[in-house]
Amino acid sequence: MSEHLLDVDDLYVEFRTRDGVAEAINGVSYTLDAGETLAVLGESGSGKSVTAQTIMGILDMPPGFITGGRILYNGKDLLTMPESERQKIRGAEIAMIFQDSLSALNPVFTVGDQIAEMFQVHRGMSKKEGMAKAVDLMEQVRIPGAKERVKDYPHQFSGGMRQRIMIAMAISLDPKVLIADEPTTALDVTVQAQIMDLLQDLQRERNMGMILITHDLGVVAGVADKIAVMYAGRIVESANVWDLYAKPAHPYTQGLLDSMPRVDSKGEELYAIKGLPPSLLALPPGCNFNPRCPHRRDKCVHEVPPTEEVAEDHTAACFFWKEVARG
Repeated sequence: MSEHLLDVDDLYVEFRTRDGVAEAINGVSYTLDAGETLAVLGESGSGKSVTAQTIMGILDMPPGFITGGRILYNGKDLLTMPESERQKIRGAEIAMIFQDSLSALNPVFTVGDQIAEMFQVHRGMSKKEGMAKAVDLMEQVRIPGAKERVKDYPHQFSGGMRQRIMIAMAISLDPKVLIADEPTTALDVTVQAQIMDLLQDLQRERNMGMILITHDLGVVAGVADKIAVMYAGRIVESANVWDLYAKPAHPYTQGLLDSMPRVDSKGEELYAIKGLPPSLLALPPGCNFNPRCPHRRDKCVHEVPPTEEVAEDHTAACFFWKEVARG
């Protein structure tokens, strides 16, 4: 039995395509407890969303194949669970806010109908009861004039308001785990802050565990309890938020932090990590980050670095993490 609410243990996922096998997830492990926020960081293609889709049970299979690992929810392995039992958990106990709200919402149904459907399907409520719940949820996510706007269609809302509708749908059945996949993408800075504040408030009220998927270190600074940094399908560093910001131990994490704009570096050229992420169809030998790494040695090209304990609750997959941590 797992002592955590959610425990992703040594997960492997690959995509079998005409061009070859893409190794999307390579031994990912992390845990989540009730009331805790885990931020999963990394560039596009690092495996953040694929891991989330696997947890939710919405991974397209084929071409996706789960080739190893476990996902324990309250001690039960989701990957070996019958689909009928998995469906009872999906949405009701583990819910997800998708990245593109305009694509995720059905354009031909009102937002009220789409929220109410959650209660009709999962709770057996009438349409009238479901619509009353929809209004209540829209008020909870702070949509002005919820009683009137419940009859509006997705295109009649701004990007920030559509994201609030997505949040309302995700929390409608009081899930224990909420996965937020890039919830502030394409929103301006002010609206981003409002959405993150809303998610934090809802999490505290409901004691949910939250996985926040993002590529933006600035978004998670005041939100996350711990951070997992992903690169090429692997977690290369994991730590609580303060340790990771103060003393990163992997060159990739250091590069992400250095590339953030700072108020004390006005006029200076912004740092950028050299090169591009590798193709998952042809990962480089040794450490996957070695072609872009300023600390690279011969060993990095020929051997895969193990995940080592840097400090208490802080790990990194780098042969030379001591050199990186010293700065």
